[in-house]
Amino acid sequence: MAIPKLQAYALPGESDIPANKVGWAFEPERAALLIHDMQDYFVSFWGENCPMMEQVIANIAALRQFCKAHHIPVFYTAQPKEQSDADRALLNDMWGPGLTRSPEQQQVVEALAPDDDDVVLVKWRYSAFHRSPLEQMLKESGRDQLIITGVYAHIGCMTTATDAFMRDIKPFMVADALADFSREEHLMALKYVAGRSGRVVLSRELLPAPVPASRADLRAAILPLLDESEEPLDDENLIDYGLDSVRMMALAARWRKVHGDIDFVMLAKNPTIDAWWQLLSREVR
Repeated sequence: MAIPKLQAYALPGESDIPANKVGWAFEPERAALLIHDMQDYFVSFWGENCPMMEQVIANIAALRQFCKAHHIPVFYTAQPKEQSDADRALLNDMWGPGLTRSPEQQQVVEALAPDDDDVVLVKWRYSAFHRSPLEQMLKESGRDQLIITGVYAHIGCMTTATDAFMRDIKPFMVADALADFSREEHLMALKYVAGRSGRVVLSRELLPAPVPASRADLRAAILPLLDESEEPLDDENLIDYGLDSVRMMALAARWRKVHGDIDFVMLAKNPTIDAWWQLLSREVR
């Protein structure tokens, strides 16, 4: 009845993306990001230090970072830690008490923690739209595209995508920013959405070019991630200007798609624009 212990698997890649029936263009000015149920409770079923989940979190963090830089609203769903039997209703029959017995795991994972500008929706059923103001908030802000990330792909994420479609909101299911009980169920969810209710994409399709083309482009990509109003010099430590580990991890995930040896440790060792440009301007082998 409860969620079982989960095993890591290979995340979907280019060859796993099903044929989409629709060719909707991604339009940032019309989009919003949904980070679905990425609470400690749900992520914990893969255990600690799961490489697959670290990659999923990094991909979501990269998308969130992009959205923040482009003024795209970010929404979260999170089950409450206190749920009465009336509130859970049939969920009790299917999944047991859920978070009610693990209130200490109610928080969104630290690497994706929402800030004051984000909206956290109370999650009552599979769909993020159920008993929530999500539809109204999207329409009021002129947004009719929803980027869907999180867990679990074949349950809440797929249901939310279908519900969005029924409300004339275009869902974009991000294949490598989702996780599921198994690879088979993950791929099933992608196939259903691609053929019935949305468009399935990889995270890189929604993000700008993974590697800046110049030092100036690198600086332009870094500045929105800093907390300080004063700009750093190229040889100054970016951490001193407010660059945190979550944003650095997201940058590493993006740049690793071109330079496979780049990781968080490499960036954190010398966090300056000069040092990072030396890494990024290397010839790709």
